[in-house]
Amino acid sequence: MTEDARFEDGAERPLHLMAAEASDLEVISALVQDGVLPVTEMRWDRSRRRFAALVNRFRWEDKEAAERRGRPFERVQAVLTVEDVTQVVSQGIDRSDPDLVLSLLAVAFEPGEDGTGRVVLTLAGDGAVALEVECLEVTLTDVTRPYAAPSGKAPRHP
Repeated sequence: MTEDARFEDGAERPLHLMAAEASDLEVISALVQDGVLPVTEMRWDRSRRRFAALVNRFRWEDKEAAERRGRPFERVQAVLTVEDVTQVVSQGIDRSDPDLVLSLLAVAFEPGEDGTGRVVLTLAGDGAVALEVECLEVTLTDVTRPYAAPSGKAPRHP
């Protein structure tokens, strides 16, 4: 008999997750919640039909361990990638301001017909990025070692 993976088993390893269904995307959304990224770190490669964003995400999976051990909260840089993107539309974002830093609140999927749909990145301050997709394929991959959160605090939730 095999044993299910435990949450603690992945706490110190880089994440590499894929969402192919809306319920999978909810997990990725929770992990990138309160992630920050410069507007310059979002790219759509039209020819490869790939959208990618380099997000400095809070390590929610490590929050309780950090509290218990009295060590700093951590962030890690992760690449959020969306495949099969046919169109990208944004609102409430000044893409011409290279110093603009965005705060990611959620990632959701709005299904369309025949597996198509829209992946929506909701940003603080009424901003959003909508990605029209032929199918849902989103990955989240940690690409750096964790580092102490500059604020020293965990993000607060309403």
